[in-house]
Amino acid sequence: MEAEKIIAEATRRFLGNKVFRTEALPLSGSNRRYFRIFAGNETFIGVFNPDLRENRAFIHISKQFAALSLPVPSILYEELENHVYFLNDLGNTTLLHTLSKDEDGRLTPASKNYYQKAIAYLPLFQIKGSDVIDYSICYPREAFDRQSMMWDLNYFKYYFARLANVPFDEQKIENDFECLTDFLCQTERKYFLYRDFQSRNIMIFNDEPYFIDYQGGRRGALHYDIASILFEAKTFLHPDDRQELLDFYIGELNKLHPVDKDSFLEFYYAYVYIRLMQAMGAYGFRGLYEKKELFLQSIPMALEHLRWLRTQVKLPVALPELERVWDYLIDNEHIRQLAQKSLPLTVKIISFSYKKGLPIDNSDHGGGFVFDCRAVVNPGREERFKTLTGKDEAVIQYLESDSSAQLFFAHVWGLIASSILTYQQRGFTYLSVAFGCTGGQHRSVYFAEKLCNQIKLSYPSVRIELLHRELEMAENPLSDNH
Repeated sequence: MEAEKIIAEATRRFLGNKVFRTEALPLSGSNRRYFRIFAGNETFIGVFNPDLRENRAFIHISKQFAALSLPVPSILYEELENHVYFLNDLGNTTLLHTLSKDEDGRLTPASKNYYQKAIAYLPLFQIKGSDVIDYSICYPREAFDRQSMMWDLNYFKYYFARLANVPFDEQKIENDFECLTDFLCQTERKYFLYRDFQSRNIMIFNDEPYFIDYQGGRRGALHYDIASILFEAKTFLHPDDRQELLDFYIGELNKLHPVDKDSFLEFYYAYVYIRLMQAMGAYGFRGLYEKKELFLQSIPMALEHLRWLRTQVKLPVALPELERVWDYLIDNEHIRQLAQKSLPLTVKIISFSYKKGLPIDNSDHGGGFVFDCRAVVNPGREERFKTLTGKDEAVIQYLESDSSAQLFFAHVWGLIASSILTYQQRGFTYLSVAFGCTGGQHRSVYFAEKLCNQIKLSYPSVRIELLHRELEMAENPLSDNH
């Protein structure tokens, strides 16, 4: 309540006599509180953060990036003495929300395009940003130096390995930490390091990427940020997509700052490892220690990244005890079970006919989404489709080729993806989504199937219940579903 009160008082000073209302946004892993402020036809974001140094770092970096015309939020108003600042509203859609994959787990062309747009900006932040940032203001340190690296490695050791009861020799693992940091420190570390360059910190606004949450930025190596986004547990990109996007990044980097690809790759995977360990430390602290479900859900995917690295990459530096810990983590079923103790989110997807009435939600939760598909072109009007359903390939191809159907689904997916993330963050366990059309045979079935497949690809931890009410009634006339 204190944060809401402070935000409201600061908003009155900012807006004067304008009428407004505030809406708290979902909590994240930090102590920052975000609020959407509605004032007439305008909205903006109010931020309350008790950490004054972090606020100063974010505001300084934002203003420097804005001066370079980089796509970051504008600082509209600040009251640092009250730990408050206001930003322009970039909406709710992140790069993570736009993530879609095909049946092979590869990024769809639209998703890959968004990734490339975002990654194309990374060298600009790293190279041009480095020329204007006052690193003495950066928080908590000026640079991702040896001490920062040791902090991250010990974060992994104490908050993941220890909490997961992984056996290791303390002195031997410290020796490996020293060896790894010695190797990492051989790279040139004079560029801006974003620190949390990942899909949830990249907003998609007016179909273009905008960048947020760089308050932990500092001086560092080029390798770290591209490793962050390509080996993000939540998105779990296909290895071929990771390689293509890495090659794309190196190509964009060479336009500003020529690099030798072989020399870059010599150090790249060592930075992948340290970033992955830092992330696992966060999953351990927020998940295993604080019991936050959203962070627990990322552990199995982080372990799969670790498995891929152990089988596909050989580091040019010996880390025997650390490698033993990694292998123990990969093969230990107990650790996977720790990550799966909390109840998963269940999404129930229903197709139905409006002629037979709205579907009844027999859960205790109520609510959910009901989407009316009747504005989309109707395959049922064509003789060739009358005996088919939205599960048949001919109907699928017909609707896939219709722009209105694809635009409809794009809007649906934006809402559902955002809700899934919010529900997971808040520990909710049930969401219902219903699609209705005239007969409950073609359009509603098609969209229900499409949403089911999209959730499976983008959110593999989500449990799905799929019901085609009218189709099942036709197959089983004695069914109680009505």
